[in-house]
Amino acid sequence: MAELLAVCRVYVLHPDPGTVGVTAIDKRPVEGRVKVRPYGLYADVQADRANHGGLDQAVYAYAQEDADHWSAELGREVTPGLFGENLRVSGLDVNGAVIGERWQVGSALLEVTQPRTPCQTFGRRLGEQRWVRRFTQANRTGAYLRVIENGELGAGDTVDVVHHPLHGVTVADWFGAQYGLARAAVGAGAGAGPAGADAADADAPAANPTEPESLEELAQRLLNAHAAGEIRLSVDMHRRSEQAAARAVVD
Repeated sequence: MAELLAVCRVYVLHPDPGTVGVTAIDKRPVEGRVKVRPYGLYADVQADRANHGGLDQAVYAYAQEDADHWSAELGREVTPGLFGENLRVSGLDVNGAVIGERWQVGSALLEVTQPRTPCQTFGRRLGEQRWVRRFTQANRTGAYLRVIENGELGAGDTVDVVHHPLHGVTVADWFGAQYGLARAAVGAGAGAGPAGADAADADAPAANPTEPESLEELAQRLLNAHAAGEIRLSVDMHRRSEQAAARAVVD
């Protein structure tokens, strides 16, 4: 059973040399139940709403299983909120979530919109060499979600997948196709897809008997699902999908 382990909100804004001048990436767990509204958690802050916020990126979720992988890699604990996530979950393969998949968490209904694309602010936050590159290559991005129904949630709530779109394009499929990456094998609990793999092998190419689909093919599947009303692509995902599909036509 998937569980919400921690709910994290901004602790303090830090100066940042990026274009916005400050960052809200320093998020830490809070006690009790937290209201969820269209722009995310109550009392949270989106310092860079253009790139890491807005309605389509209102909430960021990261799996404990992926955090455990990084704890082993980095030799230090990846505590809830360290990656700037709002929700730390367990028993759910977040990277294997299908774009448009819906989660019931407490009384809030959330919808997976896209993977997280790491930036230099994230790199400065971690202070690890070549962090953006390492995070990208691991294809363990976590997922952004939009708020479909306002509600409240708190640590200990179950995370129930209540809607699973048929197009089948996952967060990791899309991110991996953009960067030519293999799908990481993630231990996310029984029945959660390619679970139970040794974390030390997670960055190795995943065994797959079939050739992974190209970005252009995935983009067309997403656009078809969007046009059919099966999903509602985020503005960013729609733009990227149209660009990829257009390249396929030109080629």
